[in-house]
Amino acid sequence: MSTVMLVDDSATILLSISSILGKAGYAVEKASNAEAALHKFKAGTRIDLLLTDLNMPGMNGIELIREVRKMPAYKFMPILFLTTESQQARKMEAKAAGASGWIVKPATADELLNTIKLVIR
Repeated sequence: MSTVMLVDDSATILLSISSILGKAGYAVEKASNAEAALHKFKAGTRIDLLLTDLNMPGMNGIELIREVRKMPAYKFMPILFLTTESQQARKMEAKAAGASGWIVKPATADELLNTIKLVIR
């Protein structure tokens, strides 16, 4: 079973997306901000995919990706953004930081799961 780390400051998003992922057979680790997610990574939690929001209080999603990519165990892990932003400049910034892909909210369950299947090993 693959484990997805879901990071979003919206409790509603955490609940709905984790439900979709759980029903699809994924184990889900949740964090309501980037700092909490980073703590789980550093604590040795095994993660197969990071699914993160971009805009969050404190550390944003791009900063989180940069920190995760510094860890040897997660250098090549797939990372997807799940965000309301769709500007090309932000996408390029995210890609430069190490993002594998981008999903614009609101996404359907099928869009989300199909994109995850494309990038997860």
